[in-house]
Amino acid sequence: MPAPEVDLALLAEAARDAGRIALRYWRRDPRAWDKGGDAGPVTEADLAVNDALEARLMGARADYGWLSEESEADPARLDARRCFIIDPIDGTRAFIDGQEGFSHSLAVAEGDRIIAAVVHLPVLDLTYTAVADGPALLNGVPIAPTGADIDGATVLTYRAVTEAANWRGTLPPFRREFRSSLAWRLCLAAEGRFDAALSLRAAWEWDIAAGSLIAERAGAAVSDRRGQPMRFNSPRAQVDGLIVAGDRLHGQLLAALA
Repeated sequence: MPAPEVDLALLAEAARDAGRIALRYWRRDPRAWDKGGDAGPVTEADLAVNDALEARLMGARADYGWLSEESEADPARLDARRCFIIDPIDGTRAFIDGQEGFSHSLAVAEGDRIIAAVVHLPVLDLTYTAVADGPALLNGVPIAPTGADIDGATVLTYRAVTEAANWRGTLPPFRREFRSSLAWRLCLAAEGRFDAALSLRAAWEWDIAAGSLIAERAGAAVSDRRGQPMRFNSPRAQVDGLIVAGDRLHGQLLAALA
């Protein structure tokens, strides 16, 4: 098997190619439709990026599994030693609206752990990378989370998280922010631009696989909503929510959740 660093180089090249393809459609009124079943929207750009990524990555690693938001489920991935976990365009609603904050999320899992990861935002020219035993980098520069505590923290999450039923006692005194791309939210917490990323909903693996490793290697505490380690390439392809923050804030959020 190639070293994780070799897989990372492949992912990084593929992510840049994905960005070039996506930008051919961005702000050019791409065809879009709803996938149904609360799965959200998809565009012709998502499919074009997915096809290009699958051709490039599986062409280079034919023995790897393949898990992507825009591909039919292939149970053979569960028997593969390594598996690509891909979101061709994360933040499709932002992409449709012409916003800049969409990303390409690419990861390689070995067993149930992520060993190489790239999150690339082509409009903003941001590329986050990590391998299992190396640093997390943003455009080649190491990143790290903040040491904030819960009082006044900025937490990337959706509005429903602040409902009282989700918390023991009163809502903690943090400030809520939001970004459409979940992969980017994890990276923003990893680099300390925000103090935490939080979701109490089940998260699809393709949304968080790459960002979870980047946050972990940056030095953040990364877990599901119950404080358990994240596991990937599972039959359901989902993780039970997420908490990503510096050690102290992670513990405070976990303790405050109902």
